[in-house]
Amino acid sequence: MLTAIAAAFLGGLILNLMPCVFPVISLKALSLLRHHDRPAQARAEGLAFLLGVVVTMVALVGVLLLARAGGSSVGWGFQLQSPLVIALLILVMLGSALNFFGLFEVGLSVQRVGGIGGDRGGLTGSALTGALAIIVATPCSAPFMASAVGYALTQPPVVSLIIFISLALGFAAPFTLISFFPVLAKVLPAPGAWMSTLKQGLAFPMLGAVGWLIWVLERQAGSAALATILACCLLLSFAAWLYGMAQKRQMMGRRHWALHSATVVFLLLVAVPLLNLNATATPQNSAETAQAAAAVAWTPQNVEAIKGQGKPILVNFTASWCITCQVNDRTSLSTQAVKAAMARTDTIYMVADSTKYNPDVEQALSDFGRGGLPLYVVYPADGGKPVVLPQVLTPNIVISALDRATEHGKKS
Repeated sequence: MLTAIAAAFLGGLILNLMPCVFPVISLKALSLLRHHDRPAQARAEGLAFLLGVVVTMVALVGVLLLARAGGSSVGWGFQLQSPLVIALLILVMLGSALNFFGLFEVGLSVQRVGGIGGDRGGLTGSALTGALAIIVATPCSAPFMASAVGYALTQPPVVSLIIFISLALGFAAPFTLISFFPVLAKVLPAPGAWMSTLKQGLAFPMLGAVGWLIWVLERQAGSAALATILACCLLLSFAAWLYGMAQKRQMMGRRHWALHSATVVFLLLVAVPLLNLNATATPQNSAETAQAAAAVAWTPQNVEAIKGQGKPILVNFTASWCITCQVNDRTSLSTQAVKAAMARTDTIYMVADSTKYNPDVEQALSDFGRGGLPLYVVYPADGGKPVVLPQVLTPNIVISALDRATEHGKKS
């Protein structure tokens, strides 16, 4: 248990370096710069960020454990198997980007997500930034983290909760600790007009996240869902524009209730198609991977029927929302060297897709002691014990594993 706690904390630290967290790095950066000369406020917001991360993690774990107790074999990142959750994240990211561009300002009448600009709502904004960061981070599974999460999901609820809280503390530690060391404030440049330019530039990572999530939604739920979210994005953008105009009128002392009313109407129009998103979604084929469609569809039954018949089996447990999976596909599994090795060793390649909830995939992850993606398993040609590959692949790792799996078949 202590090993799992330590691994979870270390995995949380490393999670900050994973691509999943890049979309919210702008929120963190601007928060640090804003309190360049006020260390007390910076410390308070660092603690608020920590609280947001931990509370959100506890909430996610609570839902996860309740689902598993009810018989659902769900794993880490389960919420991104829901088209509705992905759609909501798209709109949150888009709203943040529009705010960064200055289309509207949050904080005049409501507290702002991320707490950018002004002091009111800063602590709440930092807590919400922490919540958003941990939700976006869940598709990634950092080194040391996978084994800790897999262990946690096999333990009693109290033990599971402790391990996941350790993961949250590791994830929040860098930003929180930085906020507690005012010496770093001396390194940062003084606030000025340049921050407005930086703020606009940092909107582009948010738009990148919007594009990625829209792609995931289309892969997960089909063209009807794609049309729905594009319409919602247009309506949300128009509502943000109206709200920005209302704010300008308010600053000039003019009446603005009509614009506020129109803003509310368009926000309601955004909500209507979202409510029907899950109902209208049509399932897509398996997640896009580096290879063409697998020669043999993955199911536990197919693996049992094929293994031990003189051919190695490589199973790629993946999902469109798993960024690490997509990187591994393109840097390793799609290379000509790996494709040639598969052909030379007569390897049977299978894809186990978890873009949408698949109980068989979730059960397989649990059987291998993993709580989330990615997972790569090689079954030796002689039917021996399967080998689990590292979560971060290189072509040499895959080729060596296939060669060893083939050698086992020749010896037998």
